[in-house]
Amino acid sequence: MSPIEADDHGQPPNASQPGRDAQRLGVMETGGTSNPGQADLADRRSDDAISDQIELSDVAVQWPTHRESTTAGVLMEFVVDKVETPDGTTMIRNYLKHPNSVGVIALDEAGRVAIERQYRHPVRRKLVEAPAGLCDHDGEDMLQAAQRELAEELGFEASQWSILVDVFATPGCSTQGTRIFLAQGLTSVSRPEGFELEAEEADMAVGWADVDAVLDAIYAGRVMNPTLITGVLALKTAQLTGRVLRTI
Repeated sequence: MSPIEADDHGQPPNASQPGRDAQRLGVMETGGTSNPGQADLADRRSDDAISDQIELSDVAVQWPTHRESTTAGVLMEFVVDKVETPDGTTMIRNYLKHPNSVGVIALDEAGRVAIERQYRHPVRRKLVEAPAGLCDHDGEDMLQAAQRELAEELGFEASQWSILVDVFATPGCSTQGTRIFLAQGLTSVSRPEGFELEAEEADMAVGWADVDAVLDAIYAGRVMNPTLITGVLALKTAQLTGRVLRTI
């Protein structure tokens, strides 16, 4: 089981107004920081309920669960569980049992990333995205899935693959985990035999963008796809810090 796979129970608007949001986030537009709640947080740290010793590692655990109902969909299931909490009370949780997925930040020799603009019906928008897709079956090797998506959507293969980040984008309502890869050493290839772009992908536009241009779009609130945002931020952080990525 990969680090982002979950078991059967899901265990292991438009651009905002910069000035108002900067104040809410405690960031001054002049480039400094403002932390009005800092003193309060320091006081709270003396409380036994606040700990500085939490290990920086997610832990696989499952509370006692009874499956109330399951409604099948095309690609996913809607699940209702009754869950017993450690204090003995119960809670009802609704969520999607969703296949895992992969994303690819494809970086060319000029330092540009491959991007797509694709219609997403639930949000009624065409989103700027990175190449991505679902694993075809439970337990599918995520690298193979990423290689397939890169070839199918863009017609590329890569000679160098690294892992940028693993994420649960919406862990409160979905079991879907996503592994985002960095692909380098790109060369053109034919799309897999028998594969044809259809549905949303048939209307998809593809192109290239400088990493810094994507960052500008992220911070301006012009792009909102979580795979693109998470992947490009992770890539830029690695570039600036010299962090060594997990290799395949």
